[in-house]
Amino acid sequence: MALRVLFAGTPSVAVPSLDALVRAGFDVVGVLTRPDAPLGRKKVLTPSPVAARAEELGFPVIRAAKVDDEAITAIAALAPDVAAIVAYGALVPARALTVPKHGWINLHFSLLPAWRGAAPVQHAVIAGDDVTGASTFLLEAGLDTGPVYGTLTETVQPDDTSGDLLERLSHSGAVLLTQTLSAVESGAAVAVPQQGEVSLAPKLTIEDARVDWTQPALAIRRRINGVTPEPGAWTSWDGARFKIGAAALRPDITDLRPGQVRFSGGGSAAALVGTGSHALELLRVQPAGKKMMPGADWARGLANREDVVFE
Repeated sequence: MALRVLFAGTPSVAVPSLDALVRAGFDVVGVLTRPDAPLGRKKVLTPSPVAARAEELGFPVIRAAKVDDEAITAIAALAPDVAAIVAYGALVPARALTVPKHGWINLHFSLLPAWRGAAPVQHAVIAGDDVTGASTFLLEAGLDTGPVYGTLTETVQPDDTSGDLLERLSHSGAVLLTQTLSAVESGAAVAVPQQGEVSLAPKLTIEDARVDWTQPALAIRRRINGVTPEPGAWTSWDGARFKIGAAALRPDITDLRPGQVRFSGGGSAAALVGTGSHALELLRVQPAGKKMMPGADWARGLANREDVVFE
């Protein structure tokens, strides 16, 4: 008899894992996800990507902002053998961990014990890690401290945003998760204690995404990539928030002070910004009240300005 699996997840990066479990033939008995949330300017109440996919597949859906007594009762009624959890968005309390006989197996997007917490991919990009990965581990009361069943590695490319990297890991991690559950089903799974240096990856705030132009250009570009697409890099210009979607290193430009912007127009239009080392070229920008646009288009409109300085 196939393993009875409860799947817990919320954002789009969790959907490939749900689909992989279905393709692998596991008996998905239900899905736990966070409640519908208002989206867009009209605040339309919208199911999470996992809820939408689960309903397409015809699975029972438990919507819960946290795993409280009501949610635990609903989970127990499904009688899962194991729970597979991918970016659910809330902690699982100790009293829920023993409901499935094989426990809760978490797909985490880092090589544990590196980057324990809610934003492992974002912190890996900001820190300039050359290699990151994913781990499956047995959930326990501590934050991402449980023994590890399996890992995979992924090279971080210089231009990777967190969104790019997470997209790749969501698919390769889905394979790792199904392999782990297959091992649990056959009795061959072995979880080993985490070993190595611990680092933490707390959820990023809007303030974490603000660019500090006194930092070296490489560190700024890593931060821009790390906070893209969420919460999104920004700086201040004329008292308003100015968003930055992408930037490139320009080590050939070293005469701009931090935050000072130089424009060029015509066919080689560009917006260059000074940093603590050399300049950055802004590739994607979003001035207040406008849509995201190429940095060159923004530069053409301001080619005669010499007084623009980001705060």
